[in-house]
Amino acid sequence: MVEKTTFSLVDELLRPYDFANDKDGISGKRLAERLDEISKIGRTAENGSNRPGFSLAEKQAKNLVVKWMIEVGLDVHEDGAGNIFGRLSGKAKEDLTILSGSHIDTVPNGGHFDGVLGVLSALEVVEAWKEVGYQPNKSFEVAIFTDEEGSRFNSGFGGSEAMMGKVNTDEKLQLTDIEGKSFSEVLASVGLSVEGYEKASRSLDDIEMFVELHIEQGKRLEKENLPCGIVTGIAGPSWISLTFSGEAGHAGNTPMNDRRDALVAASEFVNRLSQLPQQINDSAVATVGKINVHPNGVNVIPGEVNLYVDIRDIYEETRDKLIDQVIDLSEEIAQKHSVQVKHEEKTRVTPIPIAQDNQRLLAETFESMGLQPYYLPSGAGHDAMIIGEAIPISMIFVRSKGGISHNPAEWTDLVDAVVGARVLKSFIERLQ
Repeated sequence: MVEKTTFSLVDELLRPYDFANDKDGISGKRLAERLDEISKIGRTAENGSNRPGFSLAEKQAKNLVVKWMIEVGLDVHEDGAGNIFGRLSGKAKEDLTILSGSHIDTVPNGGHFDGVLGVLSALEVVEAWKEVGYQPNKSFEVAIFTDEEGSRFNSGFGGSEAMMGKVNTDEKLQLTDIEGKSFSEVLASVGLSVEGYEKASRSLDDIEMFVELHIEQGKRLEKENLPCGIVTGIAGPSWISLTFSGEAGHAGNTPMNDRRDALVAASEFVNRLSQLPQQINDSAVATVGKINVHPNGVNVIPGEVNLYVDIRDIYEETRDKLIDQVIDLSEEIAQKHSVQVKHEEKTRVTPIPIAQDNQRLLAETFESMGLQPYYLPSGAGHDAMIIGEAIPISMIFVRSKGGISHNPAEWTDLVDAVVGARVLKSFIERLQ
């Protein structure tokens, strides 16, 4: 009988690790051990992570990081949204503050690096400074934002929106989770309140920049064989619902030349949609990921098809141009197939391009460490997207194995994670 082995994230990370990569006070062993400790909170049967926003598991993980923050000498504050800030005061206390961090909640059965690596890398910067006795001129805060993923209420960025004062209380109070618990009930279950959540906004006057390190969740860095990259912007998604309406009929008795088949029209639309983004911008994308066919019978000509188009780009002008072309394409195809089409825009989020000066400073950081600067957009949303509407941001991506994310197979090698933390530390030092 073969004895079942227990998954150990720290062992998997450290087994191939070369400790020669420990430089500038950054410890691969400490980073691996902390990733492992957090991974045990909400561990699933498939060795994934399950820490929904505003859950006891998320709170337990945050409390663990708070413990480490206090041990390294940070002053810790929790706001009414459950966001955690560990502050290291700078020499020039009246000067601006730099924030760095991410989130610690996960999707159901997600991975162990998404968000968590950004939080622990920011904390590792402070650990390295403590080791060498360095105090920055500007104050530095390690941030943990609540409920970035939005898996509890299908509405993410709950913590960063609260900090930025973007709370719509009426909308929040209408939310219920999969168990039927209201937003206020869920807050109460983790020691928070609606009143406190509304008051979580903070003054932004003293914040110079928010820097977020995050796993790429894509394959570009892996294809280039690079450990880290410089994010050029965060794409703002637009979701459009399209409904093609034709005429249902008998699949056997309706001649091919006398049909108004909604699915044939929708199929041509999906096929041609894939050719549009590259005509607009190399960072633009468009995806049909959800489609419903009615009446959905084996021997019935589809009379109606509803589908959703996800359109993204890091530049608002080109993203909006792509939206217009998508709608024009749907109308052209509907007319060609003698069907009707209606569109309804469900959401349109402002893209956040990252300032060229910030990208250039990151590139100088890369070059000073002997790393090749590589630029890439973020198609996924992050807390930096919310914060970047009012505060300068920078983002560092760290290589993801196979581009897999939101999955127990999500993986970032420890060498890459350590290089990312070293880049983060060096960049923040350049901001002093």
